[in-house]
Amino acid sequence: MPFRNDTDPLWEAQNLKRALHAAGVALWAWTVETDDFAMDEQGFQLWGLPPKSQVTFEDLSSRIHPADRDRVRAAFTATRAIVGAFEIDFRILIGEEIRWISARGLGNDEGVHKGQASGIFLDVTGRKQAEEGSELLAGEMSHRVKNLLAIASGLTAITSRSSTTVAEMAKELTDRLTALGRAHDLVRPLPGHQGRAALLGDVIAVLLAPYDDSGAFSSRIRVAVPRMGVGEQAATSIALVIHELATNSLKYGALSTGSGLLDISGTSTENEVCIVWTERGGPAVERPADEGYGSKLLHRSVTGQLAGTINTDWANEGIIITLTLNSNHLAA
Repeated sequence: MPFRNDTDPLWEAQNLKRALHAAGVALWAWTVETDDFAMDEQGFQLWGLPPKSQVTFEDLSSRIHPADRDRVRAAFTATRAIVGAFEIDFRILIGEEIRWISARGLGNDEGVHKGQASGIFLDVTGRKQAEEGSELLAGEMSHRVKNLLAIASGLTAITSRSSTTVAEMAKELTDRLTALGRAHDLVRPLPGHQGRAALLGDVIAVLLAPYDDSGAFSSRIRVAVPRMGVGEQAATSIALVIHELATNSLKYGALSTGSGLLDISGTSTENEVCIVWTERGGPAVERPADEGYGSKLLHRSVTGQLAGTINTDWANEGIIITLTLNSNHLAA
């Protein structure tokens, strides 16, 4: 079908209107002296206003986000002094919905005809949301990197003080950092809009998998904790806690022998989560005379990052450690 080259004004106007509507472009005209606005049908739909012959800036101002209102008024007033094109983006409120609008036009006398300045409104909500999402992601990544660097620095200092050789320090530090990495691999969005988190049982299971001689959690190690989400920050703390407990068990407790058993169980209430670490079948354990650096890190993680408590029962048949954690901090 050949392209129609028709100069009929009505045909051109109708096609121009359809093209503007398809592009989401709304037309406006501002009478500078009277402060009156005129808009096409698309403009009234964009602003969520009933169509009428004229609206004032104050009518539109009531829809502009309070944080942007003065800025928009000043920008429109200043357009008379702007030579060439101008553009301003701002938010409007339609009920509880926030839309981003871009107002564009020509400043100075170039954009004024018979006392009216004209231009267009564009709904740029999608673009602004994408920009905000990118900024949020960049901020989240920056925050995560800073946290990991701080943790790595702290672990290096602690490990250096508790190690006797360079090789021992390298191994202990690598083990700690690897445990953190495995936990962070699990941080993901949960189904049903439950937030960005990992499942508590998954975090613990992955961290303890290297210590299970059978390769499956059916005999040596058992994990049975409440099904709940763990936030990124809490996953880091949980990784440190589980790693320290597992390291101690491998050195002195149930995991140091082939017959030792480890049971991690838990219960939850609205405000708290209780995790019980129980060892059986290992060598007899004794309460240490002094608290080591690993124990200090363990207590700091539980009481600080997770706003919880830790209680240790040095039973003859095996150590029992009870962690009582704040549910809100666990989800953070």
